[in-house]
Amino acid sequence: MSRWKTLKRILTDQDYRTVRLAKAGVYNRMPDEAYLKKVYRARMGRPLNLEDPQLFSEKLQWLKLYDRNPLYTQLVDKYKVREYIAEKLGEEYLIPLLGVWDDPDDIDFDALPDQFVLKCNHNSGTGMCICRDKSKLDHDVVKTELRKGLHENLYLRHREWPYKNVKPRIVAETYLEDTENDALIDYKFFCFHGVAKVMYISRDIGKEPRTDFFDMNFQHLPIRAKDPPADVPPQKPVCFDEMKRLAETLAKDIPHLRVDFYFVQGKVYVGELTFYHVGGFARITPDEWDFRMGSWIRLSRED
Repeated sequence: MSRWKTLKRILTDQDYRTVRLAKAGVYNRMPDEAYLKKVYRARMGRPLNLEDPQLFSEKLQWLKLYDRNPLYTQLVDKYKVREYIAEKLGEEYLIPLLGVWDDPDDIDFDALPDQFVLKCNHNSGTGMCICRDKSKLDHDVVKTELRKGLHENLYLRHREWPYKNVKPRIVAETYLEDTENDALIDYKFFCFHGVAKVMYISRDIGKEPRTDFFDMNFQHLPIRAKDPPADVPPQKPVCFDEMKRLAETLAKDIPHLRVDFYFVQGKVYVGELTFYHVGGFARITPDEWDFRMGSWIRLSRED
């Protein structure tokens, strides 16, 4: 979109203007509830019902405001969550750690292998470096991007409070390569009160992202959240039952948790834990699935 078209849309489209201003930090001082109502209306096209939430997206916003279990801060920290995963499942499910630093200047690139992944522990993508050939790496560019990541405040973007008190760090992990596919495949399990109900498989097919949802009998579901499904649905992974069991173990006693996995060279690895899928702003279609997934979350006032 050209600069002129962007400006015109900002001036004429109130919802678009709200989203852009929120991203620019104009509403950073706004209280959480008021902010979520404003941004939810702009992004979802309907008011946010916090008095009697029914939709999956509404209940995720409710949980942000009222489910304040201090454990969640550890679980969104990509460094500290490793302790939780090791305790609950065992260290064999962790992506091998290569290093952790507070400052990009402290990274000893010479000590890292030829391939690795650098990322911040407290955000979602900003500053990430996926290095497939260290000889071609521009250290200054990598450090600059990591500094941007370290200064990002993910809490303010979607008011996901668990990120508020995470100490920003840089984490280096082993580069995982799926030799059978062009890119890593994500397996994401949606757990509700410790029970896995829905999962999706995310793949790049010809550089186009495709997402297919399944129930726990691996029956293909008509759910769409963002990307379209593949023309040919993926086969049931051999590790499906194992991932389901692991997801439910990690999600025990938590109202809602999405548990992400990779399956590489016959081994299952935990990717990350997510409390609020797409910040709670994902459009789940058809609507019946937005309501159904919402019905699986029991809020404290309903108990």
